Amino acid sequence: MKIAVVTGASSGLGWEFIRQIAKKDSEVEEIWAIARRKERLLKLREECPLTVRPFVMDLTQEESIRELEEILEKEKPDISILVNAAGFGKVGDYRQVNRQECDAMIAINCRAAVDVTMVCLPYMKEKSRILEVCSTAAFQPFPRLNVYAATKAFLYRYSRALAVELRRQKITVTAVCPYWIKDTEFISIAKKTDNEREIRHFPLASRCKNVVAWALHDSRLGLPVSTPGPVCMIHRIAAKIFPSEIMMGIWAFLRRM
Repeated sequence: MKIAVVTGASSGLGWEFIRQIAKKDSEVEEIWAIARRKERLLKLREECPLTVRPFVMDLTQEESIRELEEILEKEKPDISILVNAAGFGKVGDYRQVNRQECDAMIAINCRAAVDVTMVCLPYMKEKSRILEVCSTAAFQPFPRLNVYAATKAFLYRYSRALAVELRRQKITVTAVCPYWIKDTEFISIAKKTDNEREIRHFPLASRCKNVVAWALHDSRLGLPVSTPGPVCMIHRIAAKIFPSEIMMGIWAFLRRM
């Protein structure tokens, strides 16, 4: 059976990836949806036109990774698409984002994404596709988003290198690097710090459905990086041209606007 595996499935990009994969990727027969919130997964299963198999897991916990690994070993599915969309960020400087929140970001944004990729790869064949949801934050250092940006830089570099390693197997890896997205939970969660005014506005934020459609299109083309929107593209180019100090200065100006 050809399946898609999607993490962070209970909301935001993960939810939208499932919706669009079900409609547009005809080779997928079943979607394995992984998230912590059971009620959201059950609602998703009711709404999706394709069979959705819910897995209530906390991917920061080793037992969840082992459980997924054991299920894969038992059923040996053909994984056509893997989307690692689980993740979160926190806004604030080193005083406002505590150690536990930093550890949690590293655990889900970095380690969990790598762990899920590693356990899924043995069940992926030629023409399978991996989408690792990174961020434009991967392109430069971001004061007041320091740990989040660093985790996304890690995932971006991991994705780029893995894409080369899997080229001979004809498995594609796409690092998806969106800008702010207005209709996910990311912004509301990110702002829950001692100082919600660190970033005053989120101008030109995109919409979830547009980001996912663009990312899936780029994945089908086999692109190693998807910058789903003009702001993302400009940011990626600018980060290659200008030194980090200039980019951080621009960021400092924009976040106070």
